[in-house]
Amino acid sequence: MILIVDDRPENILPLKKILELHDFETDSAESGEEALKKILKTTYSVIIMDVQMPGMDGFEVAEAIAGFNKAKDTPIIFLSAVNTEKRFITKGYSSGGIDYLTKPVDPDILLLKVKTFYKLYEQQQELKVIQESLRREIDSRKRAQEELAARMEELRMAHEMLEQKVQIRTSELTDKNSELETTNHELQQFAWVVSHDLKEPLRKIQTFSQLIKDKYLSENPEATSYLNRSINSSARMSRLISDLLDYSRLSVKAYFQPTDLYALVNELLLDFDEQISEKNAVIHLAKLPVVDTIPSQIRQVFQNLISNALKFSKPDVQPVINITCALCETKDTTSPESPTGRFCRISIEDNGIGFNEKFLDRIFIIFQRLNNPGNYEGTGIGLAIAKKIMDKHNGLISAHSMENQGAKFVLVLPLEQDKPQKETQSENQYTENL
Repeated sequence: MILIVDDRPENILPLKKILELHDFETDSAESGEEALKKILKTTYSVIIMDVQMPGMDGFEVAEAIAGFNKAKDTPIIFLSAVNTEKRFITKGYSSGGIDYLTKPVDPDILLLKVKTFYKLYEQQQELKVIQESLRREIDSRKRAQEELAARMEELRMAHEMLEQKVQIRTSELTDKNSELETTNHELQQFAWVVSHDLKEPLRKIQTFSQLIKDKYLSENPEATSYLNRSINSSARMSRLISDLLDYSRLSVKAYFQPTDLYALVNELLLDFDEQISEKNAVIHLAKLPVVDTIPSQIRQVFQNLISNALKFSKPDVQPVINITCALCETKDTTSPESPTGRFCRISIEDNGIGFNEKFLDRIFIIFQRLNNPGNYEGTGIGLAIAKKIMDKHNGLISAHSMENQGAKFVLVLPLEQDKPQKETQSENQYTENL
């Protein structure tokens, strides 16, 4: 809207007509005081003001407008028919006007100037809106940055506290682990000493009982029977001590190394020559691969499984044991065979008495037995040892069986361990001592 200020209505009317013909909305005031009141209430894009007016002249009104925040940037065009000297024009500019026209005014020139100042004012207002928007955006981002900085500081402090707690906890765990390692080593030494001390009197009991039986009681069947029970009980106690030691020593640190399983099992079978010959057993051994293992431990797994296959054979039936192998891609007893597999699956299958598979979970638990100890010797530790060794080798062991239809034990081993290392001399010496 454009405000026309003139004390003479006949001057206002033609200006209004010219501007309204060009689609400008106009308003008018017939004194400086009236103009100021309207400017306080309404926003104007351009003010056309007569200089010579009774009361407040145009210059005084312009100076007053300059003190209004709302209107100080509104462009003012002065019109004057009397004050046309240079000093009046200069005063007009210094009081806040942006142009000074002398009467009579050329309507085209006035219209051109009004259009120009109107457009500049509108652009200035748009720029103010943009600046205000930018200011709010900057303020918003500053607040966000301050909040983020505060949050980052909180996180930094929390992280430092967490690191301190982790360091303290790590130190505590390291100390505790060191204590446990020391305790474990002491327990291992204690177990070895105790086993030695326990086995020595057992050997003497067996030796002297055998001597008494042979030398003094050979003609007394009842006494011989009692002594045989004592000798057998001592033998079972000795086997139990040995098995318990085998189970406990699995916690001793040992290292993986490439192991030829075929050579290992062939060598192991020599230890079973007497049992194989006694039972007229047949053992078929397929070619086995080279696998990263702890040799002394994996040998014990095969020893326990072959021993069980021979032990739990059917009376008056020739034992047949098949040891086969296949490569597979995953650590699974049912994984399909693959010539490029990363795991080997070894099966040890016999034609013995078997067992009911509902007891499958029990057979790998220490001291769990499915058969009468009077019919089959054993301590119930062998398969628990095998399970613990397979876990230590990142492998698995399972079994399939039906009563009186034999049993099939399946081992799955990775061909290569994550960090294959050679078995140390100290571990070998410790194993030999046990």
